[in-house]
Amino acid sequence: MEDVILEKNPQVITFFQTMESLLTNIENMAGNCRPFLNGERFMTDKQLADILKISRRTLQDYRTNGILSYYLLGGKVLYKESDVQKLLEDNYYPSYK
Repeated sequence: MEDVILEKNPQVITFFQTMESLLTNIENMAGNCRPFLNGERFMTDKQLADILKISRRTLQDYRTNGILSYYLLGGKVLYKESDVQKLLEDNYYPSYK
């Protein structure tokens, strides 16, 4: 007669813990994935404000003053990731040490 595998079996417990960990990792990766459009990544004003740790109002000031390029599509503001990187690089000041 074949052995019955029970829920309390250490191998079963380990298997399900591993599966739970994999599922969590996949969900995190899917949540962080942004689709590409013509090889470029785009961010919303909320995403960019969170990344830069600034308010959405500050981003609006950057748009109004021509500091940061953006796209306006149906009331939704999008920023090219490469434009943001360029802005940061252009405004980088190294330390004096």
